Amino acid sequence: MEDASAAAIIDARGILTGWSRGARQLTGYPAEEVVGRAARELLAEDVPPEAVSALSGTVMVRHRDGYLVGVRVSACAVSGADGETDVYVITAAPPGREETSLAGRAFQQASMSMSVFDTGQRYLRLNEAACHVMGVSEETLLGRHFPETVEEAEHVRGFNWHLRHVVETGRPVRYESYTGAPALNREHAWVTEMWPVRDAAGALVGTALAAFDSTEQYWARQRLALLNEAAAAIGTTLDVVRTAEELIEVVVPRFADFASVDLFDWVLGADEQPAVPTEQITLRRVAHGSVTEGTPEAAVRLGEVDVYTAFSPIARALREGGAVLSQAGEPAFVRWVAERNSRAPQGRPYRTGAHSMLAVPLRARGTTLGVAVAVRVAQADDYGADDAVFAEELASRAAVCVDNARRFARERTTALALQHSLLPRGLPGQAAVQVAHRYLPSGSAAGIGGDWFDVIPLPGSRVALVVGDVVGHGIPSTATMGRLVTAVRTLADVDLPPDELLTHLDDLVTHLASDDEEEVAELGATCLYAVYDPVTRRLNVAAAGHPAPALVLPDGSARLIPMSAGPPLGVGGLPFEATELQLPEDSVVALYTDGLVEDRDRDVDHATEELCRALTVPADSLDALCDSVLKAVLPEEPGDDVALLLARTRALGADQVATWDVTPDPAEVATTRQAATDQLTAWGLDETAFVTELVVSELVTNAIRYGAPPIQLRLIRDQTLICEVSDGSSTSPHLRRAHQDDEGGRGLLLVAQLTQRWGSRQTTRGKTIWCEQSLTPLF
Repeated sequence: MEDASAAAIIDARGILTGWSRGARQLTGYPAEEVVGRAARELLAEDVPPEAVSALSGTVMVRHRDGYLVGVRVSACAVSGADGETDVYVITAAPPGREETSLAGRAFQQASMSMSVFDTGQRYLRLNEAACHVMGVSEETLLGRHFPETVEEAEHVRGFNWHLRHVVETGRPVRYESYTGAPALNREHAWVTEMWPVRDAAGALVGTALAAFDSTEQYWARQRLALLNEAAAAIGTTLDVVRTAEELIEVVVPRFADFASVDLFDWVLGADEQPAVPTEQITLRRVAHGSVTEGTPEAAVRLGEVDVYTAFSPIARALREGGAVLSQAGEPAFVRWVAERNSRAPQGRPYRTGAHSMLAVPLRARGTTLGVAVAVRVAQADDYGADDAVFAEELASRAAVCVDNARRFARERTTALALQHSLLPRGLPGQAAVQVAHRYLPSGSAAGIGGDWFDVIPLPGSRVALVVGDVVGHGIPSTATMGRLVTAVRTLADVDLPPDELLTHLDDLVTHLASDDEEEVAELGATCLYAVYDPVTRRLNVAAAGHPAPALVLPDGSARLIPMSAGPPLGVGGLPFEATELQLPEDSVVALYTDGLVEDRDRDVDHATEELCRALTVPADSLDALCDSVLKAVLPEEPGDDVALLLARTRALGADQVATWDVTPDPAEVATTRQAATDQLTAWGLDETAFVTELVVSELVTNAIRYGAPPIQLRLIRDQTLICEVSDGSSTSPHLRRAHQDDEGGRGLLLVAQLTQRWGSRQTTRGKTIWCEQSLTPLF
């Protein structure tokens, strides 16, 4: 009984009569304290009946120090001379001894943590891996209740609940968890399987478990999930800074405790990409974030420029074009932290404990845009090779989104600059109308559209009001818009009626589309062209697929002008119809593009009613009315460009216009010239009499000689003095250089030299030759 085995002898009455050294090591009791006592006194609970009948099983023994020890025992009956059982020899293998069986060795040497509990959740067996996780020996845990061996925590309660659940239901359980362990310095992912253990009779006698450390697989799944999330969360807007912020929101706090994004200045502007410097690298901080509110560990504030020296991991990542790992203790990491502390000492406490950093270049389409940095402080794990691969993949996706935003911003800036160069900057002063306008470029991902407007002075104090919209967005639409703007101004200079002008414009768009069949759909456009005459107070308007203008009368009522919208430009083969109406002085005509009233979430009719109501609201000026209309009608985020042009009509009174019918007789030239001179005297414009007499003589003479009746002279006193001579002939005059021996041919040349500008226009009854001269005397 003196060997290392735990053995005891019990007589038929249950009294201990023998006690080995191994039994003392197992229970802590010396032989003198137990021999003569009932064996039942050493048990923590009754022996299960099935163990008694089988003479083997697991019993719970109370150690001399008070804790429980689970022991696998076997009993051997010893008979006396009379054949009756006199004593029982009880043996148990000492804890920690490797079993000699193959199954026992497999249990002890398994790489996963394996344990066996009784039905009361007390330890019966642990293998070496389980002891390593718990940080104590098997002897320390045997017989102890599981919750007593670990600190109180949520995951402990969950683990114990599963142990009880297996005992209560008799069914196995498999679950995953991410928890710590007493002997591990960080949390691990576990796949735990628990199953009931039954004896030969099928009774449940305990619970076995195996826990597999799946931390690497767990983090692989987490990284994959993070990549999937990044695909949806990064690049939701075409804004460079917001895209960088979205990258930070993805990686903090799940991948990093602190992260930052620095970009080259040219990425944020319209400059071309310079070469990446090899020494000091200058970057601008556009986004950063951390697990600590306010990001106090950031040494560089948002918007500030930082210079990275060649030794820094950031500079290395940019030069090498790949992720650079840096850990605490490495010279580059130490110098980097020291430089951060020197620059921003107030953040030193928050940098304490920083132990691992990843610097990853942001590269897209072969272009380096900047660098992203991830730092771990509270997270115990250092970044590893798998993390570097993940960071490069994430940075690559984010860089494409940043580059898309950069390209969009650059194209938007270019398109906006081109569009602004084509839109009128300062509208010329004239007497026909008072104008105010607004242009709001779209902020949507589609880009700048092709909306435009124009105010074109016409002869006779008239004015053309134009608004149009090219299908599509971006530079191609803006370029097409530029062509149409130039074409409209050219056709307006010819002084065509609105419907005829749109017909010529439609031909132009059709020809442009035919040059590139793939772009036919992109060259569609709408346009509205209106001409207002302040002398007759008549508005002549025609549209090509464009919304009708709104009209506000002096009495405060507002309505849309009834007219035919006509087909859009580029359809070809269909006529355009003009609408003419007479307006009271001080009427307001509102021309606009469809972005003001059309949207997929709004009803067009309702938006048009809102426009009419907004136009009737009193305002101090047309500019104020423009602002109030946009505020009342537009949604918070318009989906399309918006152009709005307001024109308040004026009228030239009878005292500003003088008209004479001229008899087609050369003798009438002198009479007409004298009548014009008298009118100038009445207007107080005697200083213009000399030039006017010459102009009237030449134009009236030409009308009598080369034109056809009826002939009419009209003088208009506006900001300039306008002289018009109309006749019934449709033949247009043209300048020519007269030879020295020619008797005529110098009239129009003389008119052109003496006046500011001149021209001719076709009318329904023939043509009109006109010229303008400044009211400031030339001599």
